[in-house]
Amino acid sequence: MDAIRAFEKIGDFDLTPGVDDLDQLIFMLCKKKFVKEAQQFFDRVKFDFAPSPKSYTILIRGWGEVGDAVEARKLFDEILQRGCSVDLIAFNTLLESLCRGGKTDEAYKLFKEMGLYGLKPDGSTYSVFIRASCEVNDVHSAVKVLDRMRRYNLAPNVFTYNCIVKLFVKNQMLDDAYLLLDEMIERGVSPDIWSYNAIEAFHCDHCEVHKALKMITRMENDGCMPNRHTYNMALKMLIRVGRFDRATELWESMDQRGYYAPVSTYAVMIHGLCKKKGKVEEACCFFEMMIDEGLPPYPCTCELVRDRLLGLGLLENTQILTNKMLRSTSCSIQELSKIMAGHKNSMEAAEERMKQS
Repeated sequence: MDAIRAFEKIGDFDLTPGVDDLDQLIFMLCKKKFVKEAQQFFDRVKFDFAPSPKSYTILIRGWGEVGDAVEARKLFDEILQRGCSVDLIAFNTLLESLCRGGKTDEAYKLFKEMGLYGLKPDGSTYSVFIRASCEVNDVHSAVKVLDRMRRYNLAPNVFTYNCIVKLFVKNQMLDDAYLLLDEMIERGVSPDIWSYNAIEAFHCDHCEVHKALKMITRMENDGCMPNRHTYNMALKMLIRVGRFDRATELWESMDQRGYYAPVSTYAVMIHGLCKKKGKVEEACCFFEMMIDEGLPPYPCTCELVRDRLLGLGLLENTQILTNKMLRSTSCSIQELSKIMAGHKNSMEAAEERMKQS
C-alpha cells in the first residue's frame, strides 16, 4: 500500500520514524478498514519500535470495528506476554471489541478480572456493556448496568444515554425515556438532538399530536433546537392526521426559530398535501415558494404536482408553474421545468443529474 511504502522510505530522507509515527500509520489504516494490512505491517516492524499500549489499543479497536474479537484478544494477550502494562483504555477497547464480536460473556468474565491488572472500571467500561445490551434489546441488563453506574456515581456520556433512550422508546417505555432525559440534565449531560428525536419519532409514529408538539417546545426550552428531521417528522404526522391548521402554525414558527426549510421539508408539505383531498392548490403554494426561494425541487416532486393537477383537469396550472420555473435564475429549476411541462425522459435525466451531484 502507498502509505506503508511511504513509511518505509522515510529513512531515505535521513529521518528516523518513531513509535508515534507508527501509531499514526496504523491508526489511519484501521480507520480506512485496512486492519489486516495494518496488523501485518505491525507484526513486521514491532520489534524495531517497542510499541506502547497505545499501539496495541489502536489495533484492538480496529479489529473490534470489523467484528473480529479473536484477533483483538490475541493482541491483548500479546501485550501481557511482552510485559507491557495494560492501561484502562486498552482494556475498555478490548471489552468493546469482544462485545461487538458477539463474545459478551467473555467480556463479562474479563471485566471481573480487572483487579488482577490493577485496573478499576470507569464510566467507559460500564458503557460498553450498556451499549451491548441495547444492541440485543435487553432492557433488564442495560438498566442493571446503569444502576451500578449510579451507585458508583459514574455518569454515562450522551451517546450511551441515547442508546438507553432509544431502547426504552423501542420497548414503548416512554415514561422511563422521559425520566432519563431529566436525569441527563440533572447529571450535567446535555441531551442532544438524537435524544429528543428518538422520543419525538415515537409520538409522530403514533400520531400523538399534542405530545409531539410539546416535545418540540421542550427542546427549545432545554436549549436544543429542532433540526430538519424533527420538523419533517412532525409536519408529516400533522398532515397525515389532517391537522392542517397545526401544520401551518408549525411551518410559520420555523422562521422565528431560525430554521429555514430545505428541499426535504418542502417535499414533506407538498407530497403530504397532494395526497389529501382538496389540498392540491395548497401544495402548489409551497411549490411556488420553493421556486421563489431558488430551491430546486426533487424531480419526483415536480412529477407529483403535475400528475395531481392534470388529474383534476388543471392543465393551465401546470403551464403557470412551468413558466414560473423558466423565469427562475436557477439553472437547475429551469431544467426541472421540462418535467412540469411533460417532456419525455426529463424525469430520468433529472434524477441521474441528482445522483451525480
